[in-house]
Amino acid sequence: MTTPKPIPPLLDYLNLIDRDAVALKAHNENPQAAMTNFGLTQVEQAAIHSGDKQIVADIIGIPNVQYGALETLEIGY
Repeated sequence: MTTPKPIPPLLDYLNLIDRDAVALKAHNENPQAAMTNFGLTQVEQAAIHSGDKQIVADIIGIPNVQYGALETLEIGY
C-alpha cells in the first residue's frame, strides 16, 4: 500500500479560492495578505503574481499532458 502524496500548498490554495467565496474575496481584496496568511512561500506567491500557468503547473507538479487542467484558471493580477 502506498501513501498518497500530500497536496502541494499552491494547489490547495487554488482549490480553496475556487470553492470558497470568502477566501476568493480575501484574495481579490489583498492577494499578498491572503497568500501569506495561507502559508504560501514567496516562490508560490510569485507564480500566482506572474499569471504564467506553466510556472504554476511546474510548482504543483502537473505533467505537461495534464496542463489543460489549468486552462480555465485565472491567475495573476
